[in-house]
Amino acid sequence: MNGNLAPLRHVPFRFLLAGRTINALGNAFAPLALAFAVLDLTGSATDLGLVVGARTLVNVAFLLFGGVLADRMPKHRLMVGASLAAAATQAVVATLVLTGTATIPLLVVLGAVNGMVGALALPASSSILPQTVPADIRQQANAVNRLGLNSAAILGAPLAGIVVAASNPGWGIAVDAATFAVSALLFLPLRSVARPAAAPVENVGGAGQTPAVPAVEPSRPNVFADLRTGWTEFRSRTWLWVVVAGAALANAVWGGGLFVLGPVVADETIGRRAWGIVLAAETAGMIVGALIAMRVRLRRLLFFGTVCLFGMIAPMLLLGTYPHLWALIAGALVAGLSLEQFSVAWETTMQEHIPADKLARVYSYDMVGSFVAMPIGQLAAGPLAHAFGVRPALVGAGVLMAVSVGFMVSSRDVRTLPHKLPERAAGSVKESVA
Repeated sequence: MNGNLAPLRHVPFRFLLAGRTINALGNAFAPLALAFAVLDLTGSATDLGLVVGARTLVNVAFLLFGGVLADRMPKHRLMVGASLAAAATQAVVATLVLTGTATIPLLVVLGAVNGMVGALALPASSSILPQTVPADIRQQANAVNRLGLNSAAILGAPLAGIVVAASNPGWGIAVDAATFAVSALLFLPLRSVARPAAAPVENVGGAGQTPAVPAVEPSRPNVFADLRTGWTEFRSRTWLWVVVAGAALANAVWGGGLFVLGPVVADETIGRRAWGIVLAAETAGMIVGALIAMRVRLRRLLFFGTVCLFGMIAPMLLLGTYPHLWALIAGALVAGLSLEQFSVAWETTMQEHIPADKLARVYSYDMVGSFVAMPIGQLAAGPLAHAFGVRPALVGAGVLMAVSVGFMVSSRDVRTLPHKLPERAAGSVKESVA
């Protein structure tokens, strides 16, 4: 098997990849189907904001506890239980929509429950990956994982549109419920690797072997002590909190610029259908980026990935100065490709430098820092566009994106943090980033 696809030799990784990819396919259906279900029900954008916002707020609120639970109990149990709970909540939503008995308060409550169970599972599903493959192919495993998620997203969105347009939005939500149930079955075999770890995972063998998992700790402190431990791990690494702080600003800018002001410009210029093509081009760039990330061999992997984030500036500046279809498609491709270089470098770096028994908690602090910023940017985009104009606001967003990336790479820790190259490749790979 090609070396870049070596993670697929490992059965636990194949189950994890299949479960997460199926989940991503269903999650591509959910937002579109839910949006049209709410609009069919009341026609109110405010009501849609309530339903979606309730899920996001509860999701963020429970992420830290999800990280603690993932480090305290077998990860596969958390993933299976959360998937089953999500399947149940989405099945209820689908039933309500299909039978015409849905109400906004019911959808808000069910969305909040769904956001909670999603938050409890996300740190576990992210931190379990290094336990499914040897250490020397983690980078390839992260790239293959990202490839599966992005492929599911680019396939799921148009399929969701077809299903919703041809039938009732409830069927799109039913598809999401079904994929959660299937992913629960696929996560069950991970019981052999998903126990709490007491030390960083190291490479313990060649192809065909998966890392051994250390024994379970005899006792654990209370949840709040675990949260403090996770925070200590997070803040003690300068490269970690610097990148998360910079990414918080970048995510706020990206959320407000691309998803709020972008459609406004598209409506005035290229049209809604063409805007969908632009967003699809970004996902296509992410797929290409994942394929490239499999082959990157650099000793300064985090620095390389962070510098690549400068490519995210392109769509903002083009929307603000030259919103023509082919230019926007090219900019979106560059942004998607750049984002994947960072995503794979970031995942690999965290898995390599964070102790395995604390990884899920650190992931949860990373996720909270990212997710909290996005709705802030989305809420601020409208007033800023009203005050300065849509196009100038987008150019300003591009400048702020550059500032956020510049802040990350200004850190010496980010520039110099080493990546341990696989032994089989280290002797033949020349370091190209100083």
